[in-house]
Amino acid sequence: MPPHPTAAASVPGGEPVAAADEESPAARRLRRLSLHLLQPSVPSAAHASSPSSSLVPAACAGRRVVEGGGDVAAALTAYLRGRHRAAQMRLYDFFCARPDLQTPVEMTTAAHRELCFRQLRALVRDAGVRPLTLMANDPAEYFAVMEAAGGADISLGVKLGVQYSLWGGSVINLGTKKHRDKYFDGIDNLDYPGCFAMTELHHGSNVQALQTTATFDPVTDEFIINTPNDGAIKWWIGNAAVHGKFATVFARLILPLQGKGGEPADMGIHAFIVPIRDLETHAVLPGIEINDCGHKIGLNGVDNGALRFRSVRIPRDNLLNRFGDVSRDGKYTSSLPTINKRFAATLGELVGGRVGIAFCSVGVLKVAVIIAVRYALLRHQFGPPKQPEISVLDYQSHQHKLMPMLASSYAFHFATVQLVDKYSEMKKTNDEDLIADVHVLSSGLKAYITSYTAKSISICREACGGHGYAAVNRFGALRNDHDIFQTFEGDNTVLLQQVAGDLLKQYQEKFKGGTLSVTWNYLRDSMGTYLSQPNPVTARWEGEDHLRDPNFQLDAFRVNKLSPQYRTSRLLHSVAARLQKHSKTLGGFGAWNRCLNHLLTLAESHIESVILAQFIESVKSCPDEKTREVLKLVCDLYALDRIWKDIGTYRNVDYVAPNKAKAIHKLTDYLSYQVRLVAKELVDAFDLPDLIIRAPIGMQSEAYAQYTQYVGF
Repeated sequence: MPPHPTAAASVPGGEPVAAADEESPAARRLRRLSLHLLQPSVPSAAHASSPSSSLVPAACAGRRVVEGGGDVAAALTAYLRGRHRAAQMRLYDFFCARPDLQTPVEMTTAAHRELCFRQLRALVRDAGVRPLTLMANDPAEYFAVMEAAGGADISLGVKLGVQYSLWGGSVINLGTKKHRDKYFDGIDNLDYPGCFAMTELHHGSNVQALQTTATFDPVTDEFIINTPNDGAIKWWIGNAAVHGKFATVFARLILPLQGKGGEPADMGIHAFIVPIRDLETHAVLPGIEINDCGHKIGLNGVDNGALRFRSVRIPRDNLLNRFGDVSRDGKYTSSLPTINKRFAATLGELVGGRVGIAFCSVGVLKVAVIIAVRYALLRHQFGPPKQPEISVLDYQSHQHKLMPMLASSYAFHFATVQLVDKYSEMKKTNDEDLIADVHVLSSGLKAYITSYTAKSISICREACGGHGYAAVNRFGALRNDHDIFQTFEGDNTVLLQQVAGDLLKQYQEKFKGGTLSVTWNYLRDSMGTYLSQPNPVTARWEGEDHLRDPNFQLDAFRVNKLSPQYRTSRLLHSVAARLQKHSKTLGGFGAWNRCLNHLLTLAESHIESVILAQFIESVKSCPDEKTREVLKLVCDLYALDRIWKDIGTYRNVDYVAPNKAKAIHKLTDYLSYQVRLVAKELVDAFDLPDLIIRAPIGMQSEAYAQYTQYVGF
């Protein structure tokens, strides 16, 4: 517990230090440090500007019960619940009532695959869910169902996504009425399990370089699907190894004799429906070779396979022809004039996959944080002499690990809810500006959130000590199953470049051979005055009210197209100058590569600003005053922790003076302590049932009893 604030204090492990008026400078610093280590304190208004003010220890929170804690959790839960929470609860109840569908801690790859398919079939046929109908009519409910399925087993969530977001989504988004009429019901009711065959052995992110071909034969009115070399084998194709009967195959559409000089014409990447197994016997069809990609680091409930095609013939109608079609006489038509425009339109229709991955990654983060925080509240280690041990969450180091992570889970929740809402509106309106916004936002949030979640799971495991290493406590499975979220539906580094490219879109003219003058003048005019010299007065402001002001936080983070703010604007300004410099000697591609790390930092900065802006808006929109106060506390911790982690950037350009940097650090520690006081309520507010948490150390009650029972006592 905290020391009594007398004139003398003890240095841990040493003798009492003399009274303050007799202390040497070194002893005085040690005394203050000992108080600070035991408990952070927030600067009072009277002392906020005085660097020599004494630290005032706060009461230890080890046994503190937040007044009205249950009410806080209930109010938070009510605010966090989306429109489709009832649909999620129905699925949770369904799986809870079906022990035969619950994934055990240990099982073979083959058994996990079969269980995962039974889970999906039961969800569709027994629970009555129609995911493809939901995706077409109410994407928000579809993503809620996907999150719930992933809570039961992440492999199930991914397998559902392969069947409906990818295979089904490609048919309804890239095809036309004839395809929807023929395939929609069979996909929806799982009669037609299918695959999404885009990635090849030699190409993943660079989709335009895929080598599989689809050559039109005007004699038979068919396309001939062919794998020209080993590098073109379709690889990592979900549902292919065991269960899939169809595949959407991405291939180069080749028209014989229609190129220059009678050469074949390559019309670019198109999507084709290719049957791969017999609907009745499930035998692999002639000309198709399927091999199993084998046991993986995680997601072993998903059967990934490799596909080779040897002159496989399909009807001309199997071309998904929304953006390009071939007539009976072999003539190509499209409403889009170039290969690049058709390619962009095709990939743009598949953005829902990234939306789902970002949304579900937040669900994984919530589970990891809940387990770690509940265990940290349960676990007691050490304490003052001759007094009870204290909760490990009362240690400042533990608060530093987990409380900003808890704040981030709230920030990401609101950001991805907004993303889903925008995606739903985009599908209704087909508004071009909204399409562009969702493309960039989904790219950035998917990359940023999945990377953060992957790192956080390991931190949570470490925070739970040896018990975190037990498979039953789930961190290993969460880490392994989630890890690939950073890669599929777009490699995170590639996606962040898309965000940076949007922020620097005027540079695209240079990459096509244009000039930089327009871009340079824009940057100079819009940012020059703002960035020339930070305000020396505000750079030194360190009062709590100022640091917790949303306007200060957004100003430090953000840039938008009309009002450039500080950090992202500084990055944008500097990377533009570097690109201009290097393009003269290296060309557009070389300049981009030389500045790549800078561009990635720019993209991450922008996404952080988007997340913070939405968090602030969500706090303002909360109708309950007490709940709003708690969310404001969490939001402030999220913002100031991010600023502190990038404090070098602000200090290097004198945006933050040394005294202000210290105040930010101290306030961040204090806010972590304050969030710790409501940590139980914050994790309980996620309202995830024990079936989803599953880890004994993460249970709301009798955690140790469940843990000992699991191992046989």
